[in-house]
Amino acid sequence: MVKPLTIIFHRFPSLLMLMLAVFMCSACGGSGAVGSTARSTTATPVVTVKSPSKVHLPSGPIIYVALGASDAVGIGSTQPGSQGYVPLIAAHLVKGSHAINLGISGIRLRRALTLELPLALTISPDLITIWLVANDFVGGVPFDDYMRDLNMLLQQLHTNRHALIVMANLPDLTRLPNFANQTSTQRTRMLLAIQHWNAGMATLAARYGVILVDLFSHQSQLTAHPEYISSDGFHPSPSGYVQLANIFWRAIQG
Repeated sequence: MVKPLTIIFHRFPSLLMLMLAVFMCSACGGSGAVGSTARSTTATPVVTVKSPSKVHLPSGPIIYVALGASDAVGIGSTQPGSQGYVPLIAAHLVKGSHAINLGISGIRLRRALTLELPLALTISPDLITIWLVANDFVGGVPFDDYMRDLNMLLQQLHTNRHALIVMANLPDLTRLPNFANQTSTQRTRMLLAIQHWNAGMATLAARYGVILVDLFSHQSQLTAHPEYISSDGFHPSPSGYVQLANIFWRAIQG
């Protein structure tokens, strides 16, 4: 496996702006609230888009951008710079490729629209991965609010770039230690909400030609195996990130 030349990990927006400026110049020169299913007063806008055509990665070096939260940063691993799923995906790329991690720990999708999306649009990537859902779901963001924000994210990426876009949904969070004390009724309600959110994500993914990484239908591999969960009871462990990266990479390869 060949590691790309540039891997940037992001926790603070101001630091990313500085590092991104350096990258662009060099390129020019050479716990437990269940996700809400309540409807908000503002409906998700319906946008007419052309039938998405299949996108293929170039055969040579590419630019890879990751949009995400703490999982993109690699929280839960002992060495986020090398053990997180983003650098593990990047390690599969052709020599000379660049990987830029825009992930911000704790971020929700609404904030990512202003802190991560504009940067992704300026970079002109060939590959984009997205995993921006768990914080919104666990934090109780209303379903319609999240779907409206996700529609905006995917619409902008679809309209402005011709990248291969790969997005992950929610695994079965009820299996995580952080939610072990839930009652049977709470677990059932949470599971139904996860399926509802995943269905909404699948609809938008199909609309914009986004490849959906269905973590829930992968028998929830990430949450069913204790060794894949870090000691915080929520984030993946180093071995969990290996599994996550492998699932992403299989989807990227098609």
